[in-house]
Amino acid sequence: MRPFLILFAVASTFAAEPISIGSRRELFVDDFLIEKMTGKAEQRLHQPQPKEIAITHDAPWEGSGSGYHSIFKDGDKYRMYYKSWQLTVTAPGKVNTGEHPLFTCYAESDDGIHWRKPELGLHEFKGSKANNIVIPHGKMGKVNPDGGHPAVFKDENPDAASDAKYKAIVRSNSPKGLLALKSPDGLRWSPMADAPVITDGAFDSQNLAFWDAQAGLYRAYWRYFTEGTTDEKNWKPSGLRAIRTATSKDFIHWENQQDLRYVDSPGEALYTNQVKPYHRAPHLLLGFPTRYIERGWSESMRALPEREHREWRSKASDRYGMVITEGLFMASRDGVTFKRWNEAFLPPGIERPGTWNYGHQYIAWHPVETKSSMEGAPNELSLYATESYWTGKSSELRRYTLRLDGFVSLHAPMSGGEVVTKPLTFTGKALTMNFATSAAGSVKVEIQDANGKAIPGFTLSDCEEHFGDSIERTVVWKNGTDVSSLAGKPVKLRFVLKDADVYAIRFE
Repeated sequence: MRPFLILFAVASTFAAEPISIGSRRELFVDDFLIEKMTGKAEQRLHQPQPKEIAITHDAPWEGSGSGYHSIFKDGDKYRMYYKSWQLTVTAPGKVNTGEHPLFTCYAESDDGIHWRKPELGLHEFKGSKANNIVIPHGKMGKVNPDGGHPAVFKDENPDAASDAKYKAIVRSNSPKGLLALKSPDGLRWSPMADAPVITDGAFDSQNLAFWDAQAGLYRAYWRYFTEGTTDEKNWKPSGLRAIRTATSKDFIHWENQQDLRYVDSPGEALYTNQVKPYHRAPHLLLGFPTRYIERGWSESMRALPEREHREWRSKASDRYGMVITEGLFMASRDGVTFKRWNEAFLPPGIERPGTWNYGHQYIAWHPVETKSSMEGAPNELSLYATESYWTGKSSELRRYTLRLDGFVSLHAPMSGGEVVTKPLTFTGKALTMNFATSAAGSVKVEIQDANGKAIPGFTLSDCEEHFGDSIERTVVWKNGTDVSSLAGKPVKLRFVLKDADVYAIRFE
């Protein structure tokens, strides 16, 4: 277990117990630190902004069903892995999924923005090895991997073997289950075991696993059928698409299976999960699941893009035409209980060809840090999501951007609002915040004792009005920035906001 993990229920019950945050960065993606909000203060979910098409999957071995991307930064290089698949739909409702086998392909980038598909020369497609296929169709040793359901990561476990610096979870074609693969270079793969390592689940999704350095173990998340409910004592199996998790010490033997639980979310069908530690605050597990919604046929459904093609798909299977998908956001501190934001994190957006369909807005696993297109601006987060699924001979991956830590903020309009934290202890000499205001807006911070009494020198009247838009701004009081005299003592933070957002804080 993570040494500082406190479950939501426990933190609520023992609110007087100070939360030790040390000098780690804290995001306001849940209510872990929040004791109360007054005025018009609220937690506000933010949405990524669309940018360019990052990559088009138009090679003969790719196609309109390509997706399930894994993206991560590896030294000076960004790596991308994805399924390649062609879905061909023709009138009056014929769907051909067998034009070519499903593969796992590879792309790379120097900046996370411009991507290339290297000719790797590893596996043959129609008589040629001039392609970017890294996991082919067919047997691999004694196992039979499905290259169409990959999740690839670089293993940061310091004890990882040299031939297993990169690992992957892929679905097994037969027998049913998830296979563990390893690679010394991320390109040449071999099985870690002669049979599936996880066998209890549905698996027709992007199932994944990774090394959790904070907990010192591997975590896996995969698709499962269960009933979503906020009643943790009455969790019953049903036909709802959901998520299951387990842990492992060696990536082969998995234990502690549990269904994900949600703080205040209704039961909803979730296809992917996209859970991974956030690189700037690795004690937080952030997920970007896909919400799967069967809206049914209506005039609004008929008004969506590509009506004729949608009707063709529905003649093959009604859900192929009437299901809509979008990206959600959730966060956890223990890997099992998540705060899932019920509003869309990545909605379908303005109607245009290739959107508002089943397969749209599947978010790649996981956001990466990239340079801003604005000269002099700080780095930002790049997220990637699929579009143009089903139609033609290709699908696309669009890049989106979000400010660093910018998932959720403490927000108040110009009329104002206040947020007070639970008692906490910290280490460090200064308080910094990731915040943004309008030209007329402001943020002020008061430090209180554990009973809510303002501490002399750190009162609201002592604090300067902070305005601007900065990833890291040091909070200043009349006597300066030094808060080291309060380190290790239980304190509360009071934020007074006017037309402002605070995304994250950190004592340094």
